[in-house]
Amino acid sequence: QVQLAESGGGSVQAGGSLTLSCAATGATHENYYMAWFRQTPGKAREAVAALGREGRTTYNRFAQDRFTITKDSTKNTLFLRMTSLQPDDSAVYYCAAGPAEQRLEHFPFMAGAYDAWGQGTQVIVSE
Repeated sequence: QVQLAESGGGSVQAGGSLTLSCAATGATHENYYMAWFRQTPGKAREAVAALGREGRTTYNRFAQDRFTITKDSTKNTLFLRMTSLQPDDSAVYYCAAGPAEQRLEHFPFMAGAYDAWGQGTQVIVSE
């Protein structure tokens, strides 16, 4: 059973940067897809970025050129480096993990294919 714990959220002014971390226990990254999602009150959870096998990355349109998803396999930790943050980026950010299977190979943003979720970390971006 994979367990995930996010950290690194906080408050930042517009234009600033944050790096989120997700510590994973119970599985190695090589066997799993890892992803970041985010959610704001009253809105559906949306995918931010995903990291698959062989380092394949996928970014949502709003994250392109601003966010970077990486992993440190030696520490079983996933990261999300966020730059040029804007108030619209304010949300609870969740880390997710799912077994590398055909669904995620083709649709890395399919939330239902991820079977482990962290508790989330809050990001607040002020004007």
